[in-house]
Amino acid sequence: MSNLQRKSHFLGAKFRNLRKRNGLTLQDVSSRCIQIHADIAPSVSYLSMIETGKRTPSPEVLELLASIFQKSPRWFLDENANLATPKKPATRGGQPRMPFEPAFLFSKNLLEAAIPELLSQTGTSGRQFAHLMIRSLQEVHQNQFPDLERSAEAVGDRRFAMTVDDLLLLCKRVGLKVRWFDREAQQTQENERVFKTLVRSFFQAPATIYMNERLRRDPARLKFDLAAHIGHKVLHDGDGLKSVHATGGRLGGTPETSARHFGAMNSQDVLFAWRDFECGFFAEALLCPKQPMRRFLMRENYRVEARDKLQLTPAVMMRRMTAVSPYRHWHYFDAYPPGYLRSVYRGNGIPLPWGNLSMVTDPCPQWAVFSMLHQPNARKPSSQISVLQDGDRSLLYCCHSFRTRDSAGNHHVLSVGIDLVPALESQGYDTDNVVDAIGASTRRGGGRGALPARARQAIQSTGRVLNIGWVAEAAESAASIICPRSMTCPRPKRCAELPSMPKTAEIAEIRDQIIRDVN
Repeated sequence: MSNLQRKSHFLGAKFRNLRKRNGLTLQDVSSRCIQIHADIAPSVSYLSMIETGKRTPSPEVLELLASIFQKSPRWFLDENANLATPKKPATRGGQPRMPFEPAFLFSKNLLEAAIPELLSQTGTSGRQFAHLMIRSLQEVHQNQFPDLERSAEAVGDRRFAMTVDDLLLLCKRVGLKVRWFDREAQQTQENERVFKTLVRSFFQAPATIYMNERLRRDPARLKFDLAAHIGHKVLHDGDGLKSVHATGGRLGGTPETSARHFGAMNSQDVLFAWRDFECGFFAEALLCPKQPMRRFLMRENYRVEARDKLQLTPAVMMRRMTAVSPYRHWHYFDAYPPGYLRSVYRGNGIPLPWGNLSMVTDPCPQWAVFSMLHQPNARKPSSQISVLQDGDRSLLYCCHSFRTRDSAGNHHVLSVGIDLVPALESQGYDTDNVVDAIGASTRRGGGRGALPARARQAIQSTGRVLNIGWVAEAAESAASIICPRSMTCPRPKRCAELPSMPKTAEIAEIRDQIIRDVN
């Protein structure tokens, strides 16, 4: 084998290794090349031949590939460079698992008796509990539901981007009639919280959709509601069991269910909750087919503002990022004042800043989503690098948040983010050193601090490989220490002046003290 052939095979192996560790398809790489330099961008078939050593890229194409993966062209030709694939990060979706031991206490009969009691004592409705179970399913699967994707693509023929007229024609095709009603948002009070509720749309068996006239002025929300009702018709043949689409209220709170009957849980609770999720996911997949949306996000560097080009709500744009991105470690929050999370997704296992069934009394105010929630004049999006101190663990995240209004006029904050550690590991960085350096800088600054030069370079380089523009931008600003609860704030000076709690002696400590005293 000639030296040139050997270098081609070696270069191809390194390219394939880089592509796979970043979760990219050959089509993804080709699209990125077109985005950077369309005139010399290689085709998918040509990239395949580079991988197998059948072609040697020209210096221009090699430079293009090197820029995508933030390597120098010489790295691809250096036979001494490390080819080893880094250890694959463990799945980080959702909360850590709870072992059901001893098994006899977690039998089906005992759980059937204990769960209603748990719901009753915590003020949780059966509908809300069902939503929590579905959210756990989403997180474990990291928002991958290929059957729903295929169903939506079969109906919409992967048309991208769909207009309101396209969706109205689809309604006719699947046998749905659309009728319009006119109803304003109404003032609602839940405990001490006052907000507005707007009934946007609902399904009436056997085949009629009722749509609020106010959605005519909001095509992004109109498109989502139409797509969700189409999903109900396609997936369930419009059997009538479908939630009203209403803005306002807590997770799982809809006008037609037993959401207020705490402690009660029946099959209808689970059915409605599952269909809420199923039809919502179908709607997003119909409006944003996976491959076209993935290429769009790459072109737009995952800018949430690009939603205007597609007439999508920011919530749909953010949620769809978590499902179509080749990178799997995402989180998403939809927060309402004074501190409720109406929607949550944690494919990266990030601890919750506060609960979504009740507001905690000591949320960490340094979370971007929380601080923006209490800044009425915060109109510009904000990107933030955060070191999350959770006990002995130091975690590293980047999020992008902004304040907006829902269709009823209520202010809320949407935030989407990623776990940076798996991405940094994929690029070969020593993540412990990166996180420790950023943590030390933030502690020296009293809770906020500039990123050290090497850490900033690592994050910016990784952000470019991911092609997520707001990651590189966030690295230019100060990083912040955050924590799950202010009561355990790790900052040198606590960010919330909370009453100090007297330390309660643990039984084990008392026992050890007795042993020391006696001996």
